[in-house]
Amino acid sequence: MFKINPLVYIFIVIMFITGSFKEFIIIYSLIIIHECGHVLFSYLFKLKIKHIYLYPLGGISVVESNLNINPIKELIILLMGPLFQQVAYLLLSVLFPYYIKIIKVYHSGILLFNLLPIYPLDGGKIVNVLLQKVFPYKISYRIVIILSYFITFIIFFISNKTYINNYIFIIVILIIITKIKNKIYYLYNKFLLERYLNNYNFKKTNIIKNENNFFRNRKHILNINNKYELEKDYLRKKFKYF
Repeated sequence: MFKINPLVYIFIVIMFITGSFKEFIIIYSLIIIHECGHVLFSYLFKLKIKHIYLYPLGGISVVESNLNINPIKELIILLMGPLFQQVAYLLLSVLFPYYIKIIKVYHSGILLFNLLPIYPLDGGKIVNVLLQKVFPYKISYRIVIILSYFITFIIFFISNKTYINNYIFIIVILIIITKIKNKIYYLYNKFLLERYLNNYNFKKTNIIKNENNFFRNRKHILNINNKYELEKDYLRKKFKYF
């Protein structure tokens, strides 16, 4: 289940050479337990867990999930990572009281970074789920991408520019955000295709004027040139060759 990025091995060597073994244990204990929070609740909601990727200072749980998953379930899964990490912090503080200052520093750093409203960090995903309560699916993604760029540039301007690591961090984050921005068209079509292939019992109904205004967790009636069409009929024509 675990997949380790090659940079982690370099990170491990550096930590051991510098005599930072306890810091290594603390960091990865927090990261792994954080990701276990996501994985456990994904499993409870009967989602397929593919991998947990470990990086030098973080991790990503890859879950095979329907894009039309209930937003409440997704929100719970996202929140369980930080919650489990908080529990891990408390346990480590009790087990290793002599290292409580170091534990607090790494816990706070990992937690605050992960909750930044930058997609695909947990904070960015949480913001996206909340935005989808108000905005259509595609528009919410565009908003969170713009917000992610904005927050990243703010971090750059307030960070210490004498450290090369800060530049590397900003470049990596910008590359990740841009890759996601370029996948929005694909994600949205997958989102619509799922709605065509599956029968969802959404309680709310929206009348929309084009397919770019589909909401998550709602069904739709399309009003195109004053002609009304059910969502299923419209998507049937869109995906007729599927």
